[in-house]
Amino acid sequence: MNHKKKIIIGLLILVVIAQFFQPNKNQGNLESITHFLEKTQAPKEVQIILEHACFDCHSSHTNYPWYSSITPVNYWLNSHIKEGKKHFNVSKWDRYSVKKKDHKLEEMIEELENESMPLASYTWTHKEAQLTDAQVHSLKEWVHSLRSSYKLNNDHN
Repeated sequence: MNHKKKIIIGLLILVVIAQFFQPNKNQGNLESITHFLEKTQAPKEVQIILEHACFDCHSSHTNYPWYSSITPVNYWLNSHIKEGKKHFNVSKWDRYSVKKKDHKLEEMIEELENESMPLASYTWTHKEAQLTDAQVHSLKEWVHSLRSSYKLNNDHN
């Protein structure tokens, strides 16, 4: 067997062995998402947008695609989810102070205006997450009204 075949066989063996090592999945309960939607009084249209474009990476529960069990894709997805939750996690909404909630909402508007979210790598495989101008407008209106309510509530405290 020549050197090239040995390298290819060795790499194939490594790929097969790697399939036995998986990162932990983001499979928290859905109650935290429901709680966020209730607390923020998200309209049904906004709920659908958030479900399709945000919650997989910004909550404690991810709906994984079929290819998420393939190494190294699973590690790549896991790193995106961890990064997303680090920046904004709707499942921890109740733990945020009013000031932090307002800041997260402000960042959400910035991400929408800069077209930074959802990530292009996410929308490639999740076409329903590609936001139309009307959806972006709906999200921004909801976020602005939510920010106003937090400022009003904060002014009364």
